[in-house]
Amino acid sequence: MIYFDSASTSLHKPDIVIQTVAKAMTELGNSGRGGHAPAMSATRTIYNARERLATFFGTQANQVAFTHNATIALNIAIFSSLTTNDHAITTVLEHNSVLRPLYHLQSHGLSLDFVGLATDGDIDYDALEKLLKKNTKCIVITHCSNVTGQLIDLERVAQICKKKGLVLIVDAAQSAGLFEVDVKKLGDAIVCFTGHKGLLGPQGTGGLVKNGYSPITPTFFGGTGSDSFSHYNSGIFPESFEPGTANAHGVAGLAAGVEYINQIGMKKMTSNSLRLAMFFEDEIRRIKNVEIYGNPQLPKAPIVSINIGDLDSAEVGAMLSEYEIYVRGGFHCAPLIHHALGTQKQGAARFSFSSNNTMEQVKIAIEVVNKIAREHVGS
Repeated sequence: MIYFDSASTSLHKPDIVIQTVAKAMTELGNSGRGGHAPAMSATRTIYNARERLATFFGTQANQVAFTHNATIALNIAIFSSLTTNDHAITTVLEHNSVLRPLYHLQSHGLSLDFVGLATDGDIDYDALEKLLKKNTKCIVITHCSNVTGQLIDLERVAQICKKKGLVLIVDAAQSAGLFEVDVKKLGDAIVCFTGHKGLLGPQGTGGLVKNGYSPITPTFFGGTGSDSFSHYNSGIFPESFEPGTANAHGVAGLAAGVEYINQIGMKKMTSNSLRLAMFFEDEIRRIKNVEIYGNPQLPKAPIVSINIGDLDSAEVGAMLSEYEIYVRGGFHCAPLIHHALGTQKQGAARFSFSSNNTMEQVKIAIEVVNKIAREHVGS
């Protein structure tokens, strides 16, 4: 099996992650729900994980709240930061986990604008500034396109936000664990991440990292393990943003994933996967009837999306599966970028690489793509 779908989820978890989750499932009780040893062990595990994630994102432990994934984190960030009287700016690169909450608010009165692509395929930063209004409250933006792999210059966007007093909400689902995301550099910001991709943790983990002064209000309510007679959640971050039983087992595994990345070195791991992605892209460009999306001169993640002739991308994915090469075809829950690329009917077959992949696997994939292009598209 050759797995090139790490942008969907990291498949091959480090041994330390697997062992940590297994151990947690035999030892941890319910965090905050009791003073006995198993419950206290769960509380300590979650706090230690909070500290580890805080260090990873350049902040303090009390600025990290855990959720089930980046989608939940983005919903919390967006609904907590915007009202229907506000104006928000986002981009055509966004995943539906950003778009759909914003569309929902837009249907109730939120003013919403989209930043398109410049001629080089990068975000049009000049156009972004021109979209600012008196009631602009937030810029909501991905750090990395899950289709082209393009990286956004977050510090440049943060400077715009700082100058205008805006909240910056970042979707770091594709970048966390691959590239540095230092929330201290971003001003008044909320960074949303998932645990199961670049951070190498279990599915069902993620969170948001808060920086700055703007208050955000809880969007989910329930038991927090304290102040049980109150009719309302306290609003204290992160406690009130984590109602219900915590996924202590998953959070333990997420912390182990971060520990593994710190031990190996994030830059080293990302460099290895980028080397494979660049080799793949360079070789694929030589194959007739193969289209590659995104500007290779721009900073990007180890993601390469292609089409072969007029074949549907899902069909290409199925053909590759016959050789036990696994990629993701389709639209990747990011409809606007497909409109921008002109692939709204075909989608794209996305190859996403990790440090677990090898050059031998990449060369096999190149041969198979070449074979499909020859046999199913022709000269």
